[in-house]
Amino acid sequence: MLDLRWIRENPGEFDRALSRRGMKPLGAEILARDQQWRAVQTQAEQLQAERNKLSKEIGAAKAKGLDAAPILRQVAESKDEEARLEAEAARLRAAIDEALAPLPNVPSDDVPDGADESGNTLVREHGVPPSFTFPAKDHVALGEGLGMMDFARAGKLSGARFVVLSRALARLERALASFMLDLHTREFGYTEVAPPLLVRDETAFGTGQLPKFADDLFRTTTGLWLIPTAEVPLTNLAADTIFDEAQLPLRFTAATPCFRSEAGAAGKDTRGMIRQHQFQKVELVSIAHPDHAADEHERMTACAEEVLKRLGLPYRVMLLCAGDMGAAAQKTYDIEVWLPGQSAYREISSCSNCGEYQARRMKARFRPKDGKGTRFVHTLNGSALAVGRTLIALLENYQSANGTIAVPAVLQPYMGGIDTIGIDG
Repeated sequence: MLDLRWIRENPGEFDRALSRRGMKPLGAEILARDQQWRAVQTQAEQLQAERNKLSKEIGAAKAKGLDAAPILRQVAESKDEEARLEAEAARLRAAIDEALAPLPNVPSDDVPDGADESGNTLVREHGVPPSFTFPAKDHVALGEGLGMMDFARAGKLSGARFVVLSRALARLERALASFMLDLHTREFGYTEVAPPLLVRDETAFGTGQLPKFADDLFRTTTGLWLIPTAEVPLTNLAADTIFDEAQLPLRFTAATPCFRSEAGAAGKDTRGMIRQHQFQKVELVSIAHPDHAADEHERMTACAEEVLKRLGLPYRVMLLCAGDMGAAAQKTYDIEVWLPGQSAYREISSCSNCGEYQARRMKARFRPKDGKGTRFVHTLNGSALAVGRTLIALLENYQSANGTIAVPAVLQPYMGGIDTIGIDG
């Protein structure tokens, strides 16, 4: 949620931020609503002040033995009118909040302009894509060739965009999640959490999924939402809370199933596991001091990169342009892993600094050590990593001519010591 006071004081910057997001200017409209709301509020406050004055007159009239009935009628009428004005002010403010709720965050100054992924900029590359002496297969051909990846059976069970993994590939998925969690908790100081997979409206609102992206979510018949990412429950652990400054930063991680309707992805990545309705992901969330959020963003991105480094997977880091970022983000790095089966880099992680955008929606604050008032925390989130896409990258980068898959050394302890996945797996 954007700060109404900031919009009031910086209407031009507000419109420029919307323009960078590909949206029309709304500054004049929001300011007109704001002016109307404040005018009604002022009228209500003036009536209260007048009524306080009348109350003193009642006492004076009674002391002189005069009839106070006319003044009492004025007070009663004033109360009724003030109640009406307060209700109108509340309605106007709710309308302003409703207008602000779907608006995206303001991009950071160092975020490049651009309408889509063509405007993203390369930050760095790591590793060299493998060179095979045979035609590289994609993960579908490899997984089905091993007899451990079944899209047809998943289709009978659930429909399109689902998969059944079995034997060594099912174990590999579990191994990847365990490896990532161990790395983030043991070496990077994240606290492991097992959060709910179903959340209320206000929880999804807090991180910005509602109201704008309701079509991208699955909703149960009881009104709860299946989480599209563990970012939603993890970030909301800070909701309606005032922390002491010394408690920051808080760092959480979780491995959870994620559920997405992919409403806007018709026709995209229909083959294989790239874009599924249900997938596993290890999420990182930080609740940070505003002064240290930028450094926390770099740190989080480095933690996600370290997973790929230890798995020996080539990747690159992209700084997303304003038009390609998620709505809640101020600044986002995408980490893209090399997939030989597509001869392309594909996103495997997004690490975003959301500033105070989510904190305002969740009412998450901290008390500075000087004890003067409270400030909004800054929230950050990142995938570290999307487990299914990491499995895809392993299959394609570690494939052999005979269709077997080498297991990276760091994963072998999680795989019972096996170093190769073959058709007998």
